[in-house]
Order: sequence, then structure tokens, then C-alpha cells
Amino acid sequence: MKSLFTTEAHKEILNRIDQLDEQKPAQWGTMNVSQMLSHCNFPLQVALQDLTLKKPNVFMRLLFSMFKSSLYNDKSWKQGMPTAKEFIVNNDKDFNTEKSKLVEKINQFHAEKSKTEWPPHPMFGNFTSEQWGKMQYKHLDHHLKQFGV
Repeated sequence: MKSLFTTEAHKEILNRIDQLDEQKPAQWGTMNVSQMLSHCNFPLQVALQDLTLKKPNVFMRLLFSMFKSSLYNDKSWKQGMPTAKEFIVNNDKDFNTEKSKLVEKINQFHAEKSKTEWPPHPMFGNFTSEQWGKMQYKHLDHHLKQFGV
């Protein structure tokens, strides 16, 4: 799996985002492209500690731990996977605003590529830098494929 911490993957993701337009239809799912851009900001905000999520109960943490490695392994995510309720975007969003916000967060995250200590993820616990980079790339890749780029 590629990592958003590498220069090549960082450039690739930004180029793919640049190929999006407001009218691009989703190949699956219920979000439009503007909502998807907004949604993709949330995991980056969690990593950068700009968004705090409530920790799940013990049962849910155990459940999350069972599929933690799927967040950063080489297997593609299935279409229509469940998402955290805090990451669901139902309201209208402005395409250009959301695109700019996402590019800014991606650049902020990429700038942290030398960071060795990361805070635990509120749902999944500790990740290495490598796992954080792969997880963020995989999430963005999944949603960009959703819109054919």
C-alpha cells in the first residue's frame, strides 16, 4: 500500500483531486463529490489532532481491533463500507471550498512525514507512522475511485 507520506503518493493524490469536477457522478454510494471531499477531511483532522472523537466503549474497541489492519493493508476496501457517524456528510457543501480544505489538510499531513510519535487513534489505538501514512492514502484512494479518478 502506498503512503501519503511519500512524495510520489502525495503528488498522485493531489493530481487525482485536481481531476474532480462538481458534476462528477459517484460510481457507488450516496455522497456527491462535494460531500466526499468534506468527508475525506475528517480522518486527516483526527490524525492532526484537529478533531477529537469520543472513545468507544470496550466492546466497540474490541470489535474495531479485529479489522484494524484492514485500514492500512494492501487489500482494497469494499464499496459501501460503514463509516463513523461523525464522518457522515448529508448536507450540501461547496465544491471549491471543500476541495481547498482537503488539499490543505493533505499538505499538512504530508508535512508531518518525519514525525515518529503519533497520538493513539480514538477508535483503533496506536499506529506507526507507516500505518498512518498508508491508512490516509487508502482512504483517499478509495473515495477518489468512487468518483472515477
